[in-house]
Amino acid sequence: MTNAPGTNPDQANAAAIAEAAPPLQQRSRWQTAARELRRAPLSAQFGMIIVLFYIILAVFAPLIAPYSENELVGVQYAPWSDEFVFGTDQLGRDMLSRLIFGARNTIGIAFVTTLLAFLIGGSLGLLASILGGWADQILGRAVDVLMAIPLLIFALVLLSIVGPSWINLALIIAVLDSTRVFRLSRAVAMNVVVMDFVEAARLQGEGLSWIMAREILPNILPPLVAEFGLRFCFVFLTVSALSFLGLGIQPPAADWGSMVRENATLINYGDITPLLPAAAIALLTVAVNFVVDWFLHKTSGLKE
Repeated sequence: MTNAPGTNPDQANAAAIAEAAPPLQQRSRWQTAARELRRAPLSAQFGMIIVLFYIILAVFAPLIAPYSENELVGVQYAPWSDEFVFGTDQLGRDMLSRLIFGARNTIGIAFVTTLLAFLIGGSLGLLASILGGWADQILGRAVDVLMAIPLLIFALVLLSIVGPSWINLALIIAVLDSTRVFRLSRAVAMNVVVMDFVEAARLQGEGLSWIMAREILPNILPPLVAEFGLRFCFVFLTVSALSFLGLGIQPPAADWGSMVRENATLINYGDITPLLPAAAIALLTVAVNFVVDWFLHKTSGLKE
């Protein structure tokens, strides 16, 4: 190959190689996500498998459960058998079916409650960080008052007054738990509000909602997503605890907390059936924490 006069041979060779080499394909988001999942530690992979398993149970409960949620299929407290894998409860309902439907009720209400808590606490936290001044002080002092009262005791009192329906349960826990979300969202947003691009958006005349959704929220998502997982665990345990005390999800709906209470007498006879819903609660809590720990490590920028 003859180079043109005045052309550097090294530059010519580099240009020829660049023309001959195929263009590098940019990884899609799905490929990047799959690569990160394969590189995740075993604890995180285990947690994701368990969470996915629970989601499948909750979504397809009517198709997976051998019996309906409240169908009387046998005698009271029937032992484990081929017909009833985990026996029956105090009314003769299949325990396996109740466990599966309990995943839909307990996890579903906990997820909706956590989502509502983040909508309330996150919005108010971003608003307080942007407005500052008296608005920040009023919201902050109101949150301090609510956080000074133990959540479970406050929820018990309020549910005793308004009645233990699942709507009241979700609203009360969401409002009380939104205080924790407010503190976190305000703290992380305060570091972003002072940035130049936020000030530029203000000077351009953008509204508060636009600045919150387009400028601040994308920059604080990692800690909020991790907090969502932790808050879900706390809400999930709170809902189960209230159901165990009789003020949570009400019968005849299947709920893991109330299932422990209803069948607790079997423990006196050496039957571990009441421990099954308790184990389901513990397993999901541990799995979510494994995933959250891995996500926090990935978003922190630390090396393996």
